[in-house]
Amino acid sequence: MHRIDIRPLDITTMDVDVIVNAANEGLAPGGGVSGAIHRAAGPELEEDCRGIGRCPTGSARITRAHRLRARYVVHAVGPRWTGGDADEDAILASAYTDAIHLAADHGGRTVAMPAISCGIFGYPLERGASVAIRAVHLALGAASIIERVTFCVPDADVHVAFRRAFDDEQVRILAGSA
Repeated sequence: MHRIDIRPLDITTMDVDVIVNAANEGLAPGGGVSGAIHRAAGPELEEDCRGIGRCPTGSARITRAHRLRARYVVHAVGPRWTGGDADEDAILASAYTDAIHLAADHGGRTVAMPAISCGIFGYPLERGASVAIRAVHLALGAASIIERVTFCVPDADVHVAFRRAFDDEQVRILAGSA
């Protein structure tokens, strides 16, 4: 867990190897984090995404970062919340895991990550934070090249939820149930 950090930062200003974008299946610029990342990266990011086409929910794709300080943007598509009966937790975990693996496969040592699906996709904040922390923690076990994952959560409520999920995960690890 020492490789995970939670900060109230703007992801578009991060000087890291990889920025993770909370993307939609069409990889099109949207609102929220995705819109901010696309605006900061410039129109070339949208062109790269158009060249990729679609990305299934629970998966991720990678592009260059263009005008961002990062080298790459990993576009991870989380699920829309539909009540919890459509395997949303597993799909969200898969999006985070795929993002970590793509970052590692492209030499990323530092990664900035948002709260995927917890905004306009309607995922319950506490639940989404718990899934995110656990999935990233587990994925880092197979991604030793990654030195640090920073969850960039500038909203106070999101920051508190992620901090609580992080603390809960540390307790599980110490108790030997990780």
